[in-house]
Amino acid sequence: MLRSIGLDDLVEAADLQTRVDRKYFVPARTFRLLIAELASTFWALEIDGQRTFDYESVYFDTPDLLTYRAHLQRRRRRFKARTRTYLDSGLCMFEVKTVGERGNTVKDRIKHLVNDRAVLTHEAHNFLAQTLDRAYGQPVPAGLQPMLINLYRRTTFASPVEGARLTCDVSLSCHTERASIHDRGTHVLVESKSANGGGEADRMLRRLGVRPITVSKYCVGIAALHPEVADNPWRTTLDRYFDPPARNEVPVSPTPRARIGRSVR
Repeated sequence: MLRSIGLDDLVEAADLQTRVDRKYFVPARTFRLLIAELASTFWALEIDGQRTFDYESVYFDTPDLLTYRAHLQRRRRRFKARTRTYLDSGLCMFEVKTVGERGNTVKDRIKHLVNDRAVLTHEAHNFLAQTLDRAYGQPVPAGLQPMLINLYRRTTFASPVEGARLTCDVSLSCHTERASIHDRGTHVLVESKSANGGGEADRMLRRLGVRPITVSKYCVGIAALHPEVADNPWRTTLDRYFDPPARNEVPVSPTPRARIGRSVR
């Protein structure tokens, strides 16, 4: 069993708000081999005896899906804006992801009221404006609104030696008001976060025959649930790892399951 690491120690060891991300869909059996191999150098995030946590993300985009199209076209000046709620604690953050000068991921965030997690508040809008101006010298697109809700369960591992982090997501689902998709439960979505993209976890995954893929939880959800847009980069991922979209019996809104208490980030 992997040793545990607390939240403060994990942030100190591997905060990685600016990092290189590599993502993998790892078969469940291979994932167990991976964690066994990494047990000597990676520690598992543990809070109050718990190691797996529920997450919810609400993504903001324009009605014509401007940020999705920017990712589809691999534009240099692209971004994502979302709230992320740690449902086991009720902590909510507003996060902005941009692309750094070297193509790395830069994440900036501030605290956000959990009851407003589907709202682009005045404070969040100003923060987004400052972030986009600093990163790209561009304004906030008009008309941003909540376009997708993602739910999943995450276990996080960190290597204090490498300063690397590994997030492992299961039970991923993506929701609009009208329809939803769910993963098939056969793979773990593993994301390696490191300063240069060549950490021990990446090397081990290569030895296990798993190659990185280009995937975005937001883009996969939009591609599946908005048939009017192009989905070429994510069609293979959807066919391999997700069930077909299903119409919602009732409209979906941000889950009310948040419980105020522990702090998870």
